[in-house]
Amino acid sequence: MNKIFNSFLITLVCNIALAQTNSEKTRDDFNKLAWIEGTWTRTNSKADQSGIESWQKVSSQEFRGKGITTKGTDTVFVEKLQLIIKEDNIYYVSDVPENSKPVSFKLTEITESGFVFENLSHDFPKKISYQQNGKLLKATISGDGKSIDYFFVRN
Repeated sequence: MNKIFNSFLITLVCNIALAQTNSEKTRDDFNKLAWIEGTWTRTNSKADQSGIESWQKVSSQEFRGKGITTKGTDTVFVEKLQLIIKEDNIYYVSDVPENSKPVSFKLTEITESGFVFENLSHDFPKKISYQQNGKLLKATISGDGKSIDYFFVRN
């Protein structure tokens, strides 16, 4: 009986240590996203349109963002965005008028200057990637052989 209890106790301690290690990695990865904060102006909009994407850190577990496209003085598209820690994972959440509810994409790759989120069950996009190079940002949405690039410069 004592051996069973000791085995259980060792397993419990190992699982707690692993969970703490995973949580620390998630927090470290989330902190790598800090460079996204601020306002980015789109540089490859259609001739009669302009766009911005802005991000603000609202807590140690969430960034909120907004993508806005305008045509003249009219707003033609608004996307509400989030980068959030949930259930020890990091998600990119997009809320657009075309979808009945927000769509979550799970972090699959991260570096100091870029990240990739994926949701293979979503129709389009299935993958969202951001890559920063100084004051320049390239965001790409892709899936099923289709890819769209968005280029931005930091304000």
